[in-house]
Amino acid sequence: MTNAGTNNATTSSSTAEARVVDAVPTGLFIGGSWRPAASGRTLTVDDPATGKALCEVADAGPEDGAEALAAAVAAQAAFAAMPPRDRGEILRSAYQVIMDRIDDLALLMTLEMGKPLAESRGEVAYAAEFFRWFAEEAVRIDGGYAVAPNGASRFLVQKQPVGVSLLITPWNFPMAMGTRKIGPAIAAGCAMVMKPAQQTPLSMHALAAILAEVGLPDGVLNLVTTSDAGGVMEPLIRDGRARKLSFTGSTAVGKKLLEQCSEKVLRTSMELGGNAPFLVFDDADLDKAVEGAMLAKMRNMGEACTAANRFLVQRGVAEEFARRLTERMGALVVGRGTDDGVQVGPLVDAKGRDKVVDLVRDAVDRGATVHVGGEPGDGPGYFYRPTVLSGVPLEARLTSEEIFGPVAAITVFDEEDEALTAANDTEFGLVSYLYTENITRALRVSERLEAGMIGLNTGLVSNPAAPFGGIKESGLGREGGSVGIEEFLETKYVAIGFGG
Repeated sequence: MTNAGTNNATTSSSTAEARVVDAVPTGLFIGGSWRPAASGRTLTVDDPATGKALCEVADAGPEDGAEALAAAVAAQAAFAAMPPRDRGEILRSAYQVIMDRIDDLALLMTLEMGKPLAESRGEVAYAAEFFRWFAEEAVRIDGGYAVAPNGASRFLVQKQPVGVSLLITPWNFPMAMGTRKIGPAIAAGCAMVMKPAQQTPLSMHALAAILAEVGLPDGVLNLVTTSDAGGVMEPLIRDGRARKLSFTGSTAVGKKLLEQCSEKVLRTSMELGGNAPFLVFDDADLDKAVEGAMLAKMRNMGEACTAANRFLVQRGVAEEFARRLTERMGALVVGRGTDDGVQVGPLVDAKGRDKVVDLVRDAVDRGATVHVGGEPGDGPGYFYRPTVLSGVPLEARLTSEEIFGPVAAITVFDEEDEALTAANDTEFGLVSYLYTENITRALRVSERLEAGMIGLNTGLVSNPAAPFGGIKESGLGREGGSVGIEEFLETKYVAIGFGG
């Protein structure tokens, strides 16, 4: 990684860990330059496996946000006019640099977020794929030309950049959530102000440095890390010069942002909360179902909006499914993500761990049985043991709230309609998982599940080439796939007189 700024000393004693942290610029990236916050304030980035500080980064205030927006506005016209092939080449070059530095970027991610190194490597590769995908989409922006039905005029349809875009990303996938927004914005020709999560900003700082290194013009990407998200971003939303907001985070925050965007009628993309059901029918291949459950539940320690939140298992296989899942979950190795053999890292912070503790306690108090886990892990970090619960009543809080932790809660059902009613009984509709070997049932249930994405006999739905997003209170719009770039484009229609 390129060192483009001044870093405070890391507390880590590991040479490799110190090297990757020290390589990351820690200022705000505005107008192509790294700089301290106007106030001089910094915020601390912690290692969730130890609770100790990794470093400090600049803590932006409203004045820094205003400068970032001004820089993006100044860069917008020229960047929109850049040939699509040139924009695509920037993304392609960034993809290659990310892959060349995958080990350092993965270590950095593990240090700030906690996930095991193998998962971090997977996320870095996944993040890079968004740049490769949208590098190819940049040259496929199209329009149209048509004859009016009465022959008296012609229709010319153009696709143009929506304009300056505000991007807000969460802490759980600190690089992939960024490239999923930055990739289509660059491909479409939109300048940006990016605000990463304060818990995990380092991966985004490293990404900004890479984009500058490969030639992204100054001011196209501006990065403001802050502990005062509302104070920095709300004025930019209400300013009117930005024309797009793309947000990934909680539904509660998304609703507030939608209210703010309504004042200036900003285009919005919202990837919000989830409460994914995982349905296992009697005719399912249990080997595949358990493997899929481990993917859908334990990716990122369960800290994902796509994580399976509610396991609805048909009575005929419920006992065996619970036994196999308990065996797999109980065998997982918990520890610091940098250690060899570790499969489950810490949760991101004390607040996240405490929420899992409360949700499990509530379920047990209501009659759920703990098969394995059910308590925090050892050590100074924010660990929670992989947990399987059965007999979870539908009124338990964890059936309606995102767990965001390594807890699988099993509820038994008898009939298909009963399972569908329970699965759809939520305000969320991001993803649902379904295991059955009956093709008719697979199609029938997939059509009736109220979700933007369905994992049919698979526990992994995310792919840069596919449209990612939900319905109901899980969001608006789609990221990735051939439609992902459309979120950053406006359609302009030109009527051409064609009189005789």
